[in-house]
Amino acid sequence: MKLISWNVNGIRAALNKGFKEFFEEVNADIFCIQETKCKPDQIDLEFAGYTSYWNSAEKKGYSGTAIFTKIKPISVTYGIGIEEHDKEGRVITLEFNNFYMVDIYTPNSKRELERLAYRQIWEDEIRKYLLNLNTKKPVIMCGDLNVAHKEIDLKNPKTNRGNAGFTDEEREKMTELLDAGFIDTFRYIYPEKTDCYSWWSYMGRAREKNIGWRIDYFIVSDSIKDKIEDAIIYDKVTRK
Repeated sequence: MKLISWNVNGIRAALNKGFKEFFEEVNADIFCIQETKCKPDQIDLEFAGYTSYWNSAEKKGYSGTAIFTKIKPISVTYGIGIEEHDKEGRVITLEFNNFYMVDIYTPNSKRELERLAYRQIWEDEIRKYLLNLNTKKPVIMCGDLNVAHKEIDLKNPKTNRGNAGFTDEEREKMTELLDAGFIDTFRYIYPEKTDCYSWWSYMGRAREKNIGWRIDYFIVSDSIKDKIEDAIIYDKVTRK
């Protein structure tokens, strides 16, 4: 089974920059996207053989998630059942026979860390949510989690320590999640691999120089880690 995750930073803009071509080329069984920045009635986006599920933010042009799947789910859940956390369209859960598929777009702590306190509460509630699912069947969670977990996961850890996405608090919450019974699939397959990133700043030709961060993940229940065949970062795919 092939699963794909992509923060598209606005699906309507991405459509004009290679999204459809990549979607069709990669031929995933389940394709999750984050930061859609639109509601489904604002876009005509269908793929033969796929059903789509959208969770949009109340605020227009902000956040949002969507999942395209070839496999019909048993059930679909939007959000985590807590009003405070469910206004920004950040979580979709599809239940299948043998696992839950959870698409997540984690809130950014922002430049002055103005949302860090909220982010910490969010992380605790998401962990509880995933642990509850995990008592029923294995979980596969993916998305833009807005954190580089270890120093190996970004190019310049020393100068970025304390910045949004690399605060001690955010990194510790990721550690807590993994210690609770989950696996970072990329590090499971490639524990020492360096210079592997999924996000680059638009400034200073960062992508060209590969000065990046790995903030996008597939996280799975420890019980299914032996089913992981590979974890690939499509770092050559760009919005042209």
